[in-house]
Amino acid sequence: MSSEPRAPAEPAVRRAPRRGAVSLLLRLAPLALAFALVAGLCALLGASPAAVAAGLWQGAFGSADRAARVFATLAPLLLCGSGLLFTFRAGLYHLGVEGQLVLGAVCATGAARALWPHLPAGAVVALCVVAGAIGGVLWGALTGALHTRVRVSEIFAGLGMNFVAQGLVLYLVFGPWKRPGVASMAGTEPLDGALRLSTLGGTDLSPVALLLGVLSLLGTGVVLGRTHLGLRLRAVGLSPPAAEVLGVLAARQVLLAFAVSGALAGVAGALQVLGTFHRLIPSISSNLGFLSLLVVMLAGRRAALVAPIALFFSALNVGSLELPMTLGLESSLSGVLQGALVLFALLSPRAARGGGRPEVA
Repeated sequence: MSSEPRAPAEPAVRRAPRRGAVSLLLRLAPLALAFALVAGLCALLGASPAAVAAGLWQGAFGSADRAARVFATLAPLLLCGSGLLFTFRAGLYHLGVEGQLVLGAVCATGAARALWPHLPAGAVVALCVVAGAIGGVLWGALTGALHTRVRVSEIFAGLGMNFVAQGLVLYLVFGPWKRPGVASMAGTEPLDGALRLSTLGGTDLSPVALLLGVLSLLGTGVVLGRTHLGLRLRAVGLSPPAAEVLGVLAARQVLLAFAVSGALAGVAGALQVLGTFHRLIPSISSNLGFLSLLVVMLAGRRAALVAPIALFFSALNVGSLELPMTLGLESSLSGVLQGALVLFALLSPRAARGGGRPEVA
Protein backbone atom coordinates (compact mmCIF):
# COMPACT_ATOMS: atom_id res chain seq x y z
CA MET A 1 0.00 0.00 0.00
CA SER A 2 1.60 3.25 -1.11
CA SER A 3 0.72 6.83 -0.58
CA GLU A 4 1.98 10.00 -2.16
CA PRO A 5 4.37 11.93 0.00
CA ARG A 6 2.88 14.96 1.65
CA ALA A 7 4.31 18.38 1.06
CA PRO A 8 6.25 19.56 4.06
CA ALA A 9 4.33 21.91 6.33
CA GLU A 10 5.20 25.55 6.07
CA PRO A 11 7.53 26.48 8.91
CA ALA A 12 5.98 28.54 11.69
CA VAL A 13 8.74 31.10 11.26
CA ARG A 14 7.48 31.85 7.75
CA ARG A 15 3.86 32.01 8.84
CA ALA A 16 4.54 34.53 11.62
CA PRO A 17 5.27 37.56 9.37
CA ARG A 18 2.21 36.72 7.32
CA ARG A 19 0.00 36.63 10.40
CA GLY A 20 1.54 39.88 11.56
CA ALA A 21 0.76 41.56 8.26
CA VAL A 22 -2.85 40.36 8.37
CA SER A 23 -3.20 41.61 11.95
CA LEU A 24 -1.82 45.00 10.96
CA LEU A 25 -4.25 45.25 8.04
CA LEU A 26 -7.17 44.40 10.32
CA ARG A 27 -6.11 47.16 12.71
CA LEU A 28 -5.73 49.73 9.93
CA ALA A 29 -8.92 48.81 8.06
CA PRO A 30 -11.32 50.74 10.37
CA LEU A 31 -9.10 53.81 10.10
CA ALA A 32 -9.03 53.63 6.30
CA LEU A 33 -12.79 53.06 6.02
CA ALA A 34 -13.60 55.94 8.37
CA PHE A 35 -11.37 58.36 6.49
CA ALA A 36 -12.85 57.19 3.19
CA LEU A 37 -16.36 57.82 4.51
CA VAL A 38 -15.49 61.33 5.70
CA ALA A 39 -13.64 62.08 2.47
CA GLY A 40 -16.74 61.07 0.51
CA LEU A 41 -18.91 63.24 2.74
CA CYS A 42 -16.57 66.20 2.17
CA ALA A 43 -16.79 65.67 -1.57
CA LEU A 44 -20.59 65.68 -1.39
CA LEU A 45 -20.44 68.97 0.51
CA GLY A 46 -18.19 70.44 -2.15
CA ALA A 47 -15.06 70.62 0.01
CA SER A 48 -11.66 69.13 -0.68
CA PRO A 49 -10.69 66.42 1.85
CA ALA A 50 -7.16 67.83 1.79
CA ALA A 51 -8.49 71.29 2.63
CA VAL A 52 -10.55 69.83 5.49
CA ALA A 53 -7.49 68.01 6.86
CA ALA A 54 -5.44 71.19 6.59
CA GLY A 55 -8.18 73.14 8.35
CA LEU A 56 -8.32 70.62 11.19
CA TRP A 57 -4.55 70.75 11.60
CA GLN A 58 -4.53 74.53 11.55
CA GLY A 59 -7.36 74.67 14.07
CA ALA A 60 -5.61 72.26 16.42
CA PHE A 61 -1.94 73.20 16.12
CA GLY A 62 -1.89 76.47 14.20
CA SER A 63 -0.78 78.42 17.26
CA ALA A 64 0.59 77.78 20.72
CA ASP A 65 -2.76 78.69 22.27
CA ARG A 66 -4.63 76.17 20.11
CA ALA A 67 -2.12 73.42 20.80
CA ALA A 68 -2.41 74.14 24.51
CA ARG A 69 -6.18 73.79 24.22
CA VAL A 70 -5.71 70.35 22.64
CA PHE A 71 -3.61 69.16 25.59
CA ALA A 72 -5.99 70.80 28.06
CA THR A 73 -8.79 68.67 26.62
CA LEU A 74 -6.52 65.63 26.68
CA ALA A 75 -6.22 65.65 30.50
CA PRO A 76 -9.88 64.79 31.34
CA LEU A 77 -9.94 62.29 28.46
CA LEU A 78 -7.01 60.42 30.00
CA LEU A 79 -8.59 60.46 33.46
CA CYS A 80 -12.00 59.24 32.29
CA GLY A 81 -10.44 56.76 29.90
CA SER A 82 -8.32 55.30 32.70
CA GLY A 83 -11.41 54.78 34.83
CA LEU A 84 -13.27 53.14 31.97
CA LEU A 85 -10.43 50.64 31.54
CA PHE A 86 -11.25 49.29 35.01
CA THR A 87 -14.93 48.77 34.25
CA PHE A 88 -14.29 47.32 30.80
CA ARG A 89 -11.75 44.97 32.36
CA ALA A 90 -14.52 43.68 34.61
CA GLY A 91 -16.74 43.08 31.57
CA LEU A 92 -18.91 46.15 32.18
CA TYR A 93 -20.06 48.44 29.38
CA HIS A 94 -20.13 51.50 31.59
CA LEU A 95 -21.88 54.56 30.12
CA GLY A 96 -22.20 56.47 33.38
CA VAL A 97 -18.76 58.09 33.31
CA GLU A 98 -20.33 61.34 32.11
CA GLY A 99 -22.44 61.57 35.28
CA GLN A 100 -19.44 60.76 37.45
CA LEU A 101 -17.50 63.62 35.86
CA VAL A 102 -20.43 65.98 36.45
CA LEU A 103 -20.78 64.92 40.11
CA GLY A 104 -17.08 65.49 40.61
CA ALA A 105 -17.50 69.02 39.30
CA VAL A 106 -20.50 69.61 41.59
CA CYS A 107 -18.66 68.37 44.68
CA ALA A 108 -15.54 70.37 43.83
CA THR A 109 -17.63 73.53 43.43
CA GLY A 110 -19.42 72.86 46.71
CA ALA A 111 -16.12 72.35 48.51
CA ALA A 112 -14.74 75.60 47.10
CA ARG A 113 -17.82 77.53 48.20
CA ALA A 114 -17.71 76.02 51.68
CA LEU A 115 -13.97 76.22 52.40
CA TRP A 116 -12.83 79.48 50.81
CA PRO A 117 -11.61 81.82 52.31
CA HIS A 118 -11.52 79.94 55.62
CA LEU A 119 -8.54 77.81 54.52
CA PRO A 120 -5.40 78.59 52.51
CA ALA A 121 -5.85 78.50 48.73
CA GLY A 122 -3.55 75.49 48.24
CA ALA A 123 -5.45 73.45 50.81
CA VAL A 124 -8.80 74.40 49.28
CA VAL A 125 -7.67 73.37 45.79
CA ALA A 126 -6.40 70.01 47.07
CA LEU A 127 -9.61 69.40 49.02
CA CYS A 128 -11.68 70.33 45.96
CA VAL A 129 -9.91 67.61 43.96
CA VAL A 130 -10.48 65.13 46.80
CA ALA A 131 -14.15 66.16 47.01
CA GLY A 132 -14.49 65.62 43.27
CA ALA A 133 -13.01 62.13 43.60
CA ILE A 134 -15.33 61.29 46.49
CA GLY A 135 -18.36 62.51 44.55
CA GLY A 136 -17.38 60.36 41.59
CA VAL A 137 -16.83 57.34 43.84
CA LEU A 138 -20.27 57.70 45.43
CA TRP A 139 -21.94 58.14 42.05
CA GLY A 140 -20.07 55.17 40.61
CA ALA A 141 -20.80 53.00 43.63
CA LEU A 142 -24.50 53.83 43.35
CA THR A 143 -24.45 52.75 39.71
CA GLY A 144 -22.63 49.59 40.71
CA ALA A 145 -25.15 48.89 43.46
CA LEU A 146 -28.01 49.23 40.99
CA HIS A 147 -26.27 46.66 38.80
CA THR A 148 -25.23 44.16 41.48
CA ARG A 149 -28.10 44.47 43.95
CA VAL A 150 -31.11 45.41 41.84
CA ARG A 151 -29.90 43.66 38.67
CA VAL A 152 -30.25 46.77 36.52
CA SER A 153 -28.10 46.67 33.40
CA GLU A 154 -24.99 48.80 33.87
CA ILE A 155 -25.82 50.50 30.58
CA PHE A 156 -29.26 51.71 31.68
CA ALA A 157 -28.09 52.41 35.24
CA GLY A 158 -25.25 54.57 33.97
CA LEU A 159 -27.41 56.48 31.50
CA GLY A 160 -30.04 57.10 34.18
CA MET A 161 -27.44 58.41 36.60
CA ASN A 162 -26.13 60.73 33.88
CA PHE A 163 -29.55 62.34 33.55
CA VAL A 164 -29.86 62.74 37.32
CA ALA A 165 -26.41 64.36 37.54
CA GLN A 166 -27.21 66.78 34.73
CA GLY A 167 -30.52 67.68 36.37
CA LEU A 168 -28.71 68.37 39.63
CA VAL A 169 -26.32 70.77 37.89
CA LEU A 170 -29.18 72.67 36.29
CA TYR A 171 -30.96 72.92 39.63
CA LEU A 172 -27.87 74.29 41.36
CA VAL A 173 -26.92 76.73 38.59
CA PHE A 174 -30.42 78.17 38.33
CA GLY A 175 -31.28 77.74 42.01
CA PRO A 176 -29.19 77.82 45.20
CA TRP A 177 -25.85 78.56 43.51
CA LYS A 178 -27.01 81.11 40.96
CA ARG A 179 -25.11 84.34 40.67
CA PRO A 180 -26.60 87.22 42.67
CA GLY A 181 -29.45 88.76 40.74
CA VAL A 182 -29.07 86.54 37.67
CA ALA A 183 -29.51 82.89 36.71
CA SER A 184 -28.11 81.98 33.32
CA MET A 185 -26.28 79.32 31.35
CA ALA A 186 -23.07 81.21 32.17
CA GLY A 187 -23.02 79.28 35.43
CA THR A 188 -22.25 80.05 39.05
CA GLU A 189 -20.13 82.85 40.45
CA PRO A 190 -16.52 82.49 39.15
CA LEU A 191 -13.95 81.06 41.55
CA ASP A 192 -11.54 83.41 43.23
CA GLY A 193 -8.32 83.77 41.23
CA ALA A 194 -6.34 82.12 44.03
CA LEU A 195 -8.29 78.86 43.51
CA ARG A 196 -7.59 78.57 39.80
CA LEU A 197 -4.96 76.12 38.64
CA SER A 198 -1.91 77.78 37.14
CA THR A 199 -1.65 77.52 33.37
CA LEU A 200 1.25 77.40 30.95
CA GLY A 201 2.10 80.80 29.52
CA GLY A 202 -1.39 82.19 29.93
CA THR A 203 -2.94 79.43 27.79
CA ASP A 204 -5.70 76.99 28.72
CA LEU A 205 -3.25 74.21 29.57
CA SER A 206 -2.79 73.39 33.25
CA PRO A 207 0.39 71.30 33.75
CA VAL A 208 -1.09 69.89 36.96
CA ALA A 209 -4.18 68.60 35.15
CA LEU A 210 -2.15 67.05 32.33
CA LEU A 211 0.25 65.44 34.82
CA LEU A 212 -2.65 63.89 36.73
CA GLY A 213 -4.07 62.53 33.49
CA VAL A 214 -0.77 60.96 32.43
CA LEU A 215 -0.12 59.48 35.88
CA SER A 216 -3.63 58.02 36.03
CA LEU A 217 -3.12 56.21 32.73
CA LEU A 218 0.32 54.91 33.70
CA GLY A 219 -0.99 53.74 37.06
CA THR A 220 -3.95 52.06 35.41
CA GLY A 221 -1.68 50.14 33.06
CA VAL A 222 0.43 48.90 35.98
CA VAL A 223 -2.54 47.96 38.18
CA LEU A 224 -4.45 46.12 35.46
CA GLY A 225 -1.44 44.43 33.94
CA ARG A 226 0.74 43.56 36.91
CA THR A 227 -1.36 43.20 40.08
CA HIS A 228 -3.77 40.72 41.63
CA LEU A 229 -6.54 43.31 41.34
CA GLY A 230 -6.13 43.37 37.57
CA LEU A 231 -6.20 39.58 37.49
CA ARG A 232 -9.36 39.43 39.61
CA LEU A 233 -11.10 41.99 37.43
CA ARG A 234 -10.13 40.01 34.35
CA ALA A 235 -11.53 36.82 35.87
CA VAL A 236 -14.82 38.56 36.61
CA GLY A 237 -14.93 40.02 33.12
CA LEU A 238 -14.40 36.64 31.48
CA SER A 239 -16.87 34.68 33.63
CA PRO A 240 -18.37 35.84 36.95
CA PRO A 241 -19.55 32.30 37.93
CA ALA A 242 -16.10 30.85 37.26
CA ALA A 243 -14.53 33.68 39.24
CA GLU A 244 -16.81 32.86 42.18
CA VAL A 245 -15.69 29.23 42.05
CA LEU A 246 -12.08 30.43 42.30
CA GLY A 247 -12.93 32.49 45.38
CA VAL A 248 -13.24 35.89 43.70
CA LEU A 249 -16.34 37.77 44.86
CA ALA A 250 -17.68 39.11 41.57
CA ALA A 251 -20.04 41.70 43.07
CA ARG A 252 -17.27 43.18 45.19
CA GLN A 253 -14.95 43.49 42.18
CA VAL A 254 -17.70 45.11 40.11
CA LEU A 255 -18.36 47.70 42.82
CA LEU A 256 -14.63 48.36 43.10
CA ALA A 257 -14.33 48.88 39.34
CA PHE A 258 -17.21 51.37 39.38
CA ALA A 259 -15.69 53.17 42.37
CA VAL A 260 -12.25 53.53 40.77
CA SER A 261 -13.84 54.72 37.54
CA GLY A 262 -15.88 57.23 39.52
CA ALA A 263 -12.86 58.52 41.42
CA LEU A 264 -10.88 59.24 38.25
CA ALA A 265 -13.85 60.78 36.45
CA GLY A 266 -14.63 62.85 39.53
CA VAL A 267 -11.10 64.22 39.53
CA ALA A 268 -11.59 65.12 35.87
CA GLY A 269 -14.75 67.01 36.82
CA ALA A 270 -12.93 68.87 39.57
CA LEU A 271 -10.22 69.89 37.11
CA GLN A 272 -12.87 71.17 34.72
CA VAL A 273 -13.98 73.56 37.46
CA LEU A 274 -10.56 74.50 38.81
CA GLY A 275 -8.56 74.62 35.60
CA THR A 276 -10.87 75.19 32.64
CA PHE A 277 -14.16 76.99 33.38
CA HIS A 278 -13.42 78.29 36.92
CA ARG A 279 -17.10 77.87 37.76
CA LEU A 280 -19.87 75.32 37.49
CA ILE A 281 -21.77 75.55 34.21
CA PRO A 282 -24.55 73.34 32.80
CA SER A 283 -22.21 71.94 30.13
CA ILE A 284 -19.33 71.38 32.54
CA SER A 285 -18.51 67.96 31.07
CA SER A 286 -18.33 69.20 27.46
CA ASN A 287 -19.33 65.59 26.60
CA LEU A 288 -15.78 64.49 27.42
CA GLY A 289 -17.09 61.50 29.36
CA PHE A 290 -18.83 60.13 26.28
CA LEU A 291 -15.82 61.01 24.14
CA SER A 292 -13.54 59.04 26.47
CA LEU A 293 -15.87 56.08 26.00
CA LEU A 294 -15.25 56.25 22.24
CA VAL A 295 -11.52 56.53 22.88
CA VAL A 296 -11.39 53.39 25.01
CA MET A 297 -13.57 51.41 22.62
CA LEU A 298 -11.41 52.39 19.65
CA ALA A 299 -8.30 51.52 21.67
CA GLY A 300 -9.64 47.99 22.06
CA ARG A 301 -9.63 48.53 25.83
CA ARG A 302 -5.80 48.61 25.74
CA ALA A 303 -4.15 51.16 28.00
CA ALA A 304 -1.17 51.58 25.67
CA LEU A 305 -3.41 52.91 22.88
CA VAL A 306 -5.56 55.25 24.95
CA ALA A 307 -3.14 58.20 25.01
CA PRO A 308 -2.49 58.51 21.23
CA ILE A 309 -6.16 58.02 20.37
CA ALA A 310 -7.23 60.51 23.04
CA LEU A 311 -4.76 63.04 21.65
CA PHE A 312 -6.11 62.46 18.13
CA PHE A 313 -9.72 62.90 19.28
CA SER A 314 -8.80 65.99 21.29
CA ALA A 315 -7.13 67.51 18.23
CA LEU A 316 -10.23 66.74 16.15
CA ASN A 317 -12.47 68.43 18.72
CA VAL A 318 -10.39 71.58 18.90
CA GLY A 319 -9.43 71.68 15.23
CA SER A 320 -13.02 71.31 14.04
CA LEU A 321 -13.80 74.80 15.38
CA GLU A 322 -11.79 76.15 12.45
CA LEU A 323 -13.98 74.50 9.78
CA PRO A 324 -16.96 76.92 9.91
CA MET A 325 -14.66 79.93 9.64
CA THR A 326 -12.41 78.78 6.81
CA LEU A 327 -14.50 76.30 4.79
CA GLY A 328 -18.08 76.99 5.86
CA LEU A 329 -18.47 73.42 7.13
CA GLU A 330 -20.09 72.31 10.38
CA SER A 331 -17.68 71.57 13.21
CA SER A 332 -19.69 68.40 13.90
CA LEU A 333 -17.82 66.81 10.97
CA SER A 334 -15.17 65.74 13.47
CA GLY A 335 -17.85 63.88 15.42
CA VAL A 336 -18.77 61.99 12.24
CA LEU A 337 -15.15 60.87 11.89
CA GLN A 338 -14.91 59.86 15.55
CA GLY A 339 -18.14 57.87 15.40
CA ALA A 340 -17.18 56.21 12.12
CA LEU A 341 -13.83 55.14 13.55
CA VAL A 342 -15.46 53.44 16.51
CA LEU A 343 -18.23 51.89 14.40
CA PHE A 344 -15.86 50.36 11.87
CA ALA A 345 -13.56 49.18 14.67
CA LEU A 346 -16.47 47.38 16.36
CA LEU A 347 -17.57 45.83 13.05
CA SER A 348 -14.09 44.64 12.11
CA PRO A 349 -13.43 40.86 11.93
CA ARG A 350 -10.87 41.19 14.71
CA ALA A 351 -13.47 42.61 17.10
CA ALA A 352 -15.99 39.97 16.08
CA ARG A 353 -13.54 37.16 16.84
CA GLY A 354 -12.74 38.75 20.19
CA GLY A 355 -16.38 38.51 21.16
CA GLY A 356 -16.34 42.03 22.48
CA ARG A 357 -14.40 41.03 25.60
CA PRO A 358 -12.59 43.92 27.16
CA GLU A 359 -8.83 43.61 26.99
CA VAL A 360 -6.11 45.73 28.48
CA ALA A 361 -2.46 45.44 27.61
